[in-house]
Amino acid sequence: MSERSRDPIPKAPTAALDPTQDPLIRGDWHAVARVQDLETTSQPVAVRLLEEDLLIWKAEGGWRCWQDRCVHRGTALSLGTVKESTLICPYHGWVFDAQGQCIHIPAHPEQPPPRRACIPTYAVQERYGLLWVCLSEPQQHIPPFPEWEDPSFRPLSSPGYRVRACGTRAIENFLDVSHFPFVHKAILGDPAHPVIPDYRVQITPDGVLAENVRVYQPDPYGTGVGDTVSYTYRALRPLTAYLRKDSAEQCVAILLTVTPHSEQESTLWMLMAMNYAHNTPAQELLDWQEAIVLQDIPILESQRPVQLPLDPQQELHLASDQSAIVYRRWLKTLGLQFGVLP
Repeated sequence: MSERSRDPIPKAPTAALDPTQDPLIRGDWHAVARVQDLETTSQPVAVRLLEEDLLIWKAEGGWRCWQDRCVHRGTALSLGTVKESTLICPYHGWVFDAQGQCIHIPAHPEQPPPRRACIPTYAVQERYGLLWVCLSEPQQHIPPFPEWEDPSFRPLSSPGYRVRACGTRAIENFLDVSHFPFVHKAILGDPAHPVIPDYRVQITPDGVLAENVRVYQPDPYGTGVGDTVSYTYRALRPLTAYLRKDSAEQCVAILLTVTPHSEQESTLWMLMAMNYAHNTPAQELLDWQEAIVLQDIPILESQRPVQLPLDPQQELHLASDQSAIVYRRWLKTLGLQFGVLP
């Protein structure tokens, strides 16, 4: 018997799960557009979610989300026309009703369209001024943001920020305060005061909770006087997180939710609610928030590997990284496949 014949029979490679098919991420709700932006047009709007092309349009008084592909010849229906709660394909004029069923074929007006001439549709809801889509059976409700619906708070919604980065990296950045003195110096931090005291982080039934996360800020109350402030952070879903900063009678809460176009490209949606500054122009407050986001984006786009490593040995960790450490541990416990490296 030759040496070659004694070699073990090679095993067939195990097929890797397509991360965009991760049931955990497909069963969650993802924001795809601001309602105020959609209402500026009566025509369908193309969006992309988990590498799938979708379209958003309004019919019979409600929002619709469909696969952006005509069943006839694969043309993008987002190029079509809305007419009386129907959508007309731009290629051959096929007419689809609000449920996605073709009801008229102009080339054969006497022929009833086949029942299988129907566009796949997806669950869609409007909340917090955003339109949310779920690509499979929803496993949970849309993440909570109680301050948005509290009449004592002023809700503010910024436009989405498109980034060449993974959503899990964006959420971890949001949970991290130790970068404030360097990435957001003179706004959220001061390089002369970089120390982050110990804080408590735990995994709860509602996700990750970090309490009493303290950091020095140069002017947290608009008085020109620096002080150490305290945050509460929550990772509510793999791609949605929340923070709240309370000080005396002032409170600001922010919900960050990330649209995963792919593992390499995302859109960040920042919702803010404040129980003060009611007379400050909304654009001034949104400009302040945008300045912070634009400082984060180059950092996010530079990170390698693109996906978030879950192996604790792959990157270095310190006590000030507790939120990130527990967030990664939680994602591993959930069995998340999208946006992570095992």
